[in-house]
Amino acid sequence: MKVVAAMSGGVDSAVAAARAVDAGHEVTGIHLALSRNPKSYRSGARGCCTIEDANDARRAADVIGIPFYVWDMSDRFHEDVVEDFMDTYAAGQTPNPCLRCNEKIKFAAVLDRALALGFDAVVTGHYARLESGPEGVELHRAVDRGKDQSYVLGVLDERQLRHSLFPLGDTPKSDVRREAAARGLLVADKPDSHDICFVADGDNAGWLREKLGDRAPNHGGDIVDEASGEVLGRHDGTYGFTIGQRRGLRLGRPAPDGKPRFVLDIEPVSGTVTVGPREHLAVARIRADRPRWCGAALPDGSRLEGPGVTVQLRAHGAEHRAVVSVSSVVEEAGRGRHETMEIDLIDPASGIAPGQAAVIYDGTRVVGSATITATDRAALV
Repeated sequence: MKVVAAMSGGVDSAVAAARAVDAGHEVTGIHLALSRNPKSYRSGARGCCTIEDANDARRAADVIGIPFYVWDMSDRFHEDVVEDFMDTYAAGQTPNPCLRCNEKIKFAAVLDRALALGFDAVVTGHYARLESGPEGVELHRAVDRGKDQSYVLGVLDERQLRHSLFPLGDTPKSDVRREAAARGLLVADKPDSHDICFVADGDNAGWLREKLGDRAPNHGGDIVDEASGEVLGRHDGTYGFTIGQRRGLRLGRPAPDGKPRFVLDIEPVSGTVTVGPREHLAVARIRADRPRWCGAALPDGSRLEGPGVTVQLRAHGAEHRAVVSVSSVVEEAGRGRHETMEIDLIDPASGIAPGQAAVIYDGTRVVGSATITATDRAALV
């Protein structure tokens, strides 16, 4: 096949490109320019948006012996990922920009351009596996569970999966680094990126404060104790908080029982942040909106349950046994119908925030995902 290898400048994408060559594909390396001014996003070898990363990707392509180009996706990235990140926080929710980048950029804008140019697929260094199933290609967890990235790929549909290659899904990360060194790739020891690529120094709250500090209704509000209703303090904006947060509340005094308080609710219109005890974070039911299916869609009114059915609620979070129900609702103002999802957690989860993604699994297979809109607390024992 004729494929493009998305090369971030890290070790994983470099080895994935090299493996695609070994598999007999005609490979062209591409690096995504996600900012017209890379210094405005991140400096240093921690992200995927810098001049250093572009140079690392180019050097890796030279070693592998493949053509290399830079594709400017900065406008699309800013609109679909950065603006979405800001808008979601402004609404009192917690987004996952990496998941949105996969949905809107790497496997939509990039794939569409690649197919238009005559390529057959996009190769990435994600840790996930593709398998043939009875209804077509299926997305599965990686062999290395510690590096598994199927969660952030749970937004891909069956068409996108048919035009994707994940060569690292069957390999532990330690073996990938050794392979990179053996191939003479200078990125073999380059640290992994763990922060949001467009937030300088990993300071999410500071970045959001700069971007949203004066945007109503996010400028200031009360921090309120759930049990007593007492105002415990003030804050500069709801964007600085997420459900389950403990650190950085700056309340000045402990709870009456001496235990720490956690963020339980965020109300962006009034600016009220409600705090309370850890046990009030436990969630038993999740409501989510507009599912995306990684294969055949679950029909309206269907119910997915069984010993292998689980939901993952964070990129590196635990699996929770669950029962998933799908239904459709009529939108207001005659805008048609859309699907919704209810997830009953057999194992309650803590600190689940609207805006996050719920990714549904059946064993190792990714069924699909949806965006969390609301949660119901577990009953206190």
